[in-house]
Amino acid sequence: MENQMIFAWAIIFCLAVAPVHGQYYSRTVKAGPRVEKITRLHFFFHDIRSGENATAIPIASPNTTQDPPTYGTLYAMDDPLTMESELTSTLIGNSQGLYLDLSRERTQFTSIFYADFAFTTGRFNGSSFSLFSRFSAEDDPSTIREMAIVGGRGAFRMATGFALLRPVWSNTIGDAIVEFNVTLYHY
Repeated sequence: MENQMIFAWAIIFCLAVAPVHGQYYSRTVKAGPRVEKITRLHFFFHDIRSGENATAIPIASPNTTQDPPTYGTLYAMDDPLTMESELTSTLIGNSQGLYLDLSRERTQFTSIFYADFAFTTGRFNGSSFSLFSRFSAEDDPSTIREMAIVGGRGAFRMATGFALLRPVWSNTIGDAIVEFNVTLYHY
């Protein structure tokens, strides 16, 4: 009886070890040399907070008496990307993400910004890059801001780089059109 128990436990052990070992087995190989590519993109970003077709909406606001609340408000966005500054120009993709209003000063807009810029037409259809950085709208509207690129997929796999932003138009409601000049380093 004791021998049968030992044999049964040995069988159970063997059956349990085989799938685990097979499932987690991997092999590391030295990567060959990769050629880094540089891609430069130019497009316009339309952030619309007003009207029935808003592309950015507040999803969480602090419990304050400000009207409208700004500081601490979290926005979700699905903003169109176009070839020209007019919203009616050729649509090339969209930017989906979040931004958090960080400025206590109501006349200043500063936010932490995360977005995935996905292209739906042309050479980069199905590819995207991710931006995660701080954005500050200073008093001089012509000031060019720089934001960090932190990743990508498709043609922009493993992307790093930077985006130079220039506000083209904005209003007091928070609607804005921003020109993007992006430099991506990817493989």
